[in-house]
Amino acid sequence: MNLDRIAGTFRALKNRNYRLFFTGQGISLIGTWMQQVAMSWLVYRISGSAFMLGIVGFCNMIPSLLLFPLTGVSADRFNKRSILILTQSLSMIQAFILAMLVFSGLVAVWHIIILSTFFGIVNSFDMAARQSFVVELIDKREDLPNAIALNSTLFNSARLIGPTIAGILISIVGEGFCFLLNSLSYVAVIYALIQIILKSGQKKSGRQNALYDIVEGVKYTFGFAPIRIIIFNLAIVSFTGTSFMVLMPVFAKNILHGDAHTLGLLTGAVGLGALAGSLHLASRKKIIGLGRNMAVNGILFGISLFFFAGSDILALSLCMLVIMGYSMITIMASSNTIIQTIVKDSMRGRVMSFYILAFAGVAPLGSLTTGSLAHLAGPVIVVAGGGILTLLGAIFFLSRLSRISKYFRPIYIGKDIIPEMAQGIQNADSITSLQKE
Repeated sequence: MNLDRIAGTFRALKNRNYRLFFTGQGISLIGTWMQQVAMSWLVYRISGSAFMLGIVGFCNMIPSLLLFPLTGVSADRFNKRSILILTQSLSMIQAFILAMLVFSGLVAVWHIIILSTFFGIVNSFDMAARQSFVVELIDKREDLPNAIALNSTLFNSARLIGPTIAGILISIVGEGFCFLLNSLSYVAVIYALIQIILKSGQKKSGRQNALYDIVEGVKYTFGFAPIRIIIFNLAIVSFTGTSFMVLMPVFAKNILHGDAHTLGLLTGAVGLGALAGSLHLASRKKIIGLGRNMAVNGILFGISLFFFAGSDILALSLCMLVIMGYSMITIMASSNTIIQTIVKDSMRGRVMSFYILAFAGVAPLGSLTTGSLAHLAGPVIVVAGGGILTLLGAIFFLSRLSRISKYFRPIYIGKDIIPEMAQGIQNADSITSLQKE
């Protein structure tokens, strides 16, 4: 990779506000991933139950499913930075309470369930605001796809680093220190948010009827074919595919006969593949072709998930997880990029709440189903079945791709995302008519 290619990969960091957000969020995300691994290991150590892992995963993610209409409206109506400062502060408190419970020796599974539910509620509002806040940090619209890809790079770098640190800390000093360090890590992102200087105030909805805004968001999201099909595809991947993560401790301990360090390696392998995938997306100069990328990687994800389920060899399992991480982040980041670039600015928060619903809100249903079925049929059969269903979903998306591809180029031209002549397309009118189709 030459210097120009490297500079192009990180071009969104030229924006001061985005650079601040990127740095602060990076530190915080490492702590978040440390907590995720430590929490799953703690639950399995205390309960010894795959079903309880599913319950905790369900409680952590179910608020995204229940609250998504409100989270999207709040992101469109209120100042996103203020929302993020509040949500990050509450998350810091949650991690600190969890650390104190572990250090005191009083922690029980019901504590973790309550705190996971609280974090899920807070994180639901945080994700909707954060996903739609990125566009306000970028000066040039053509840098938006790169910024979204770099966000994915950051997330997955943290997924690689955080579990590795967590695995070491758990084996040496226990889970409590992971929770404490996560609590301290939120200081970085809160400071960065305070330092961000926005050029103008956020435009807010003039209507006072939140229900009207919710209905409007539903009609727009599901009335516009590209967004509807992309969100449906992402929901399938989340329900049938990514829910395998909840069974990681079971595979680490019972299938691969390892310990907390093995769990860290498995989670880190997903992060390594996802990091490679997000860096590849960030290095792309053209946005055209992301839809086909999603379809191909959906097929790859389903196949690698199936082979991971049948592996009892650590090296083979790690290889499959790297491929799965690469494919998974390609699907999610490409979906995010396409949606963010074609959506109306006034609808961004509400549409992104459906995006979050698809990858995070549906996940708890998948986690609960996966945990319950694994308790009855065993983790290998459940995860292999998820791989087959993911593969079928990807094939269906590929069959619909030609229908939605025709929408993209006129919108990209109208928004100056690709430097081509409109060739007779009247930008505003064309975009409006396409989005109503």
